[in-house]
Amino acid sequence: MKSVFVFFLLTIIALAADRPNVIVILTDDQGWGDLSLTGNKDIETPHIDSIGKDGAVFENFYVAPVCSPTRAEFLTGRYSFRSGIWSTSEGGERIDLDEVTIADTFKKAGYNTAAFGKWHSGMQYPYHPNGRGFDEYYGFCSGHWGNYFDPILEHNGKIVKGKGFLVDDLTDRAMNYIEANQEKPFFVYLPYNTPHSPMQVPDRWWDKFKNKELKMKYKASKNKGTDFVRAALAMCENIDWNVGRLLKKLDELKIADNTIILYFSDNGPNSSRWNGGMTGTKGSTDEGGVRSPLVMKWPAKIKKGTIVREITSGVDLLPSLAKMSSVPLMSKLDLDGVDFSGVATGEDKSGWPVDRVILNGWKGRYSLRSQKFRLDYKGNLFDIENDRGQQKVVNDKFPNETKKMLSILGDFKKQVSKELPKKDLRPFVICHPDFVNTQVPARDGKAHGNVKRSNRWPNCSFFTNWTSLNDKITFDAEVAESGEFEVEIYYTCPEDSVGSTFEVSCGKNRLEAKITEAHDPPLVGMKEDRVVRGESYVKDFKRKVIGTIKLDKGPATLTLKALNIPGKQVMDFRLMMLRRL
Repeated sequence: MKSVFVFFLLTIIALAADRPNVIVILTDDQGWGDLSLTGNKDIETPHIDSIGKDGAVFENFYVAPVCSPTRAEFLTGRYSFRSGIWSTSEGGERIDLDEVTIADTFKKAGYNTAAFGKWHSGMQYPYHPNGRGFDEYYGFCSGHWGNYFDPILEHNGKIVKGKGFLVDDLTDRAMNYIEANQEKPFFVYLPYNTPHSPMQVPDRWWDKFKNKELKMKYKASKNKGTDFVRAALAMCENIDWNVGRLLKKLDELKIADNTIILYFSDNGPNSSRWNGGMTGTKGSTDEGGVRSPLVMKWPAKIKKGTIVREITSGVDLLPSLAKMSSVPLMSKLDLDGVDFSGVATGEDKSGWPVDRVILNGWKGRYSLRSQKFRLDYKGNLFDIENDRGQQKVVNDKFPNETKKMLSILGDFKKQVSKELPKKDLRPFVICHPDFVNTQVPARDGKAHGNVKRSNRWPNCSFFTNWTSLNDKITFDAEVAESGEFEVEIYYTCPEDSVGSTFEVSCGKNRLEAKITEAHDPPLVGMKEDRVVRGESYVKDFKRKVIGTIKLDKGPATLTLKALNIPGKQVMDFRLMMLRRL
């Protein structure tokens, strides 16, 4: 019996040693056309291009029109509406807890799992990345961030300070993790935050573009917001530099040959800029809004110069990477994704579904892509093989195909109506027993009275103008498990507001606190922005532990209310941290 066990153990170890490492790089708001590989003559991305040249380029790869749905589809292998994704903030970006993620899948198979960057799939545990299969997490969980230079971030639930430019920092963290975990197969997810706004990029890359005359135009017209385009391209070149550093690290560690590395974006470009003549940008379900670059390299299996023309999607990544890594899929997975491993490696194309149709949709607008056609959300059919720019409607020329596609789209809409609730009834879970820290950011709160949000986009905002005893800030939540919690706030206030007292309450439990120290830093971001932003600016908020509070299990409203205001306002409020004792 002992010998059988030893043999089994050695077999498992041998299989693990043979399994490839996996690195998935996902960029934020980078269009298909933001690479020199795809023909953009205004930009140089040799390192990203090399992944495709040394491996495979997917010519027809599609994602969702905006960020959180694409992340959900990659993580689950299922269309985002099945996971409860209805928004990009305010809880609507959270993946349902009964979904199995790609990290769950690889972790169960014995992989070390880590993510570094923008999560955007839920903040409070168990929606947090550490609750969705990732052993290691460093980055931010919101939909966008307010400052890319030395920002506040989190590391496995603890608030930390980033080091330098964010994309560089994330890459450093990923490389350090890879080096420390190279003896065992690893799955590393590297979701960069650029070129999403605010348009911040170090001088080294901005200086190249700030006065550059751009040759490539959006649909042969002048680009609107040329400085925005310049900044986006500069940010993409910074990404390329970091990808180059990562590739070099794999070579230095001598693990490149057995590492699958792939690179794609979460939606179309975040401005009107050159995108191969396609119609649509970020948010659009047309070709330009949902066609993403995808390049993949695996020297051990994928031949150099491979071109994949078959239509593929973000939902395909889970089943494909699992197959390529000999990782079994967890039971009861009803995937929308198709395994494209045979197509990518050239080993077996016989099982590829020739009549495949891919859904791209958001906010009631849904379109379909078959190998030859796109049916837009208005019901117009386009021959994409010959008309990538969607200039000529061909419903009359292809009546049977139009009828078929309309029928498929109608079935999908019925599924959306059935599976995506009209109202999000999922509670904001706080104080989960399996996680020490719970972030309660202004993003997830409601302002009452005079209190205002610093910007209409909640993701990286704070509350200000807290001027009256009748004002309050509330958080509708559900305490997962009763306990005693240390309460820490992140605040700013001028000298004349020192002495303000306030109360944190939850049900019958209360904690009184007092602002005893002024902290009035300026807003940050204006000097670093290359283009005036639309999102909130941020501050260097001060941390203050204000005491402990008992919280009882069950639905609750967490409330902040002033008791005394000696100055003009109580404070600007960014974040509350609840730490289980």
